[in-house]
Amino acid sequence: MKTGTVANSTGLRQFARAFAAAALLALLLGGCATPSQPQKAACPPPVPCPLCPVCPAVPPVEPPAKPLQPARWEDLPGWREDDLAPAFAAFLESCRALAAKPAWAGVCNDARALAAPGSEAVRAFFEARLAPYQAVNADGSREGLITGYYEPLLKGSRSRSAAFPYAVYGVPDDLLVIDLGDLQPDLKALRLRGRLDGRKVVPYYSRSELSQREDQLAGKALYWVTDAVELFFLQVQGSGRIELEDGSRARVGYADQNGHPYRSIGRWLIDQGELKLEQTSMEGIRAWAKSHPQRLNELLNANPSYVFFRELPQGDGGPLGALGVPLTPERSIAVDPKVVPLGAPVYLGTTYPRSERPLNRLMIAQDTGGAIRGAVRADFFWGFGAEAGARAGSMRQKGQMWVLLPPAAAPK
Repeated sequence: MKTGTVANSTGLRQFARAFAAAALLALLLGGCATPSQPQKAACPPPVPCPLCPVCPAVPPVEPPAKPLQPARWEDLPGWREDDLAPAFAAFLESCRALAAKPAWAGVCNDARALAAPGSEAVRAFFEARLAPYQAVNADGSREGLITGYYEPLLKGSRSRSAAFPYAVYGVPDDLLVIDLGDLQPDLKALRLRGRLDGRKVVPYYSRSELSQREDQLAGKALYWVTDAVELFFLQVQGSGRIELEDGSRARVGYADQNGHPYRSIGRWLIDQGELKLEQTSMEGIRAWAKSHPQRLNELLNANPSYVFFRELPQGDGGPLGALGVPLTPERSIAVDPKVVPLGAPVYLGTTYPRSERPLNRLMIAQDTGGAIRGAVRADFFWGFGAEAGARAGSMRQKGQMWVLLPPAAAPK
C-alpha cells in the first residue's frame, strides 16, 4: 500500500498553497504601503545676531572763525624795520574820511597834530593809540592771496575811428542801483543793480549783451581806445589815464558796475587748458589774446562783469580809491570792506612778485575791488605806468594781514 506517499504529497501541496498565499499578501501589502517620510534634520541651535554697528558720532559744526582776532605787536614780521613815514602820510589822507567817525576822530586829530614825525615817532604813536588784530579766514587759516594792481595808460581819442574802436563808457541812463539798506538797515552794505523791463526789475546786461548794444550806448562813450584787452584791464584796475592824440592826458575812475559777478579770465584760460597757472599774468594773457584773435570775444565775455567810468580831474597824485581819497603807490591796498574798515592801517606780511623776498609793510586800506573778497585778501597798489603794471601783473603771493584799530573800533 502506498498510503504514506499520498499523505506526504497532500501535505506538500497544502504547504505550497499557504506559502503562496503569504507571499501574495506580502506583495499586496508592500505595494499599497505609503513610503515613510524622511526625517527632518534637527534645527541647529540659534546663533545670536551680531551687534548692530554703532554709527560714528557726527562732530558738531564749528562756527566760522572770527575774522579779526587780537594779536601782539611782536607778531607783525618786520614791524620794527619798516619805514612808517610814507604810510603815515597815506593815513592822514584817510583821516579826511575817518575823522567824521567817532571811533577814529580822536586818533585822527592827534595824528594831524604831529609835526612831520619820523618813523620811530609814528611807530610809537600807532602802538599807543591802536591795537593789532590779525585777519583770519572762516576756516581758521591765516594766509590768503595778495595780488597787485596799478593805474594803466591807454592810447585814446574822444572820437571813434578805425584806430580807436573800443569805447570807455560812462554810466548808462537805464542802470538802476537799489540800496537795500534803504529798505532794511541790516542790509546797508548790499546793493542790487538792474534795469526795468515793463514793471519788473531784471538783471542788467552782461558784458556779452552790452557788446551787442553798442549803438544804444554810443552816447555814453567818454573815450575811444585802441585795444580791447587794455580796456578790459582798465576795468579790472578800476582807474587809469588816457593819452589823447594831441599828447594831453585825461583821467578816468570807477563810477559803477553792471551788477554781474567778476570772473577771472586767467582762471578761464586755465580751465580751457590754454595756459598754466604760472602763465596767467597780464603779459601771459596779452600774449594769448594776440595769438588767438578769433577767440578774443570768447575770452573777454568769460567775465560777465562790466565797469563804467567817470572823468576825474588831472593831477600828479594817485587815483581816487573807494574811500574817496588819492591812493598812495606801494602804501594803499584794496580790501574787503565787510571785514576790514576802509581807512584803517593794515600791516601786510607777504613777498615781492615771483620772489621769496619778504615784503613786510604798513599799508592803508583805501580801496575795494570786485575780486577782493574775504578776510585775508588784499590788492597791493603799485602806482602808475609800465613798471608798476609789470609788478602788479605778476603778483600772486601768499600773505598775512593785521588790522590796526582804536579801542572804540575793536571787533566785538
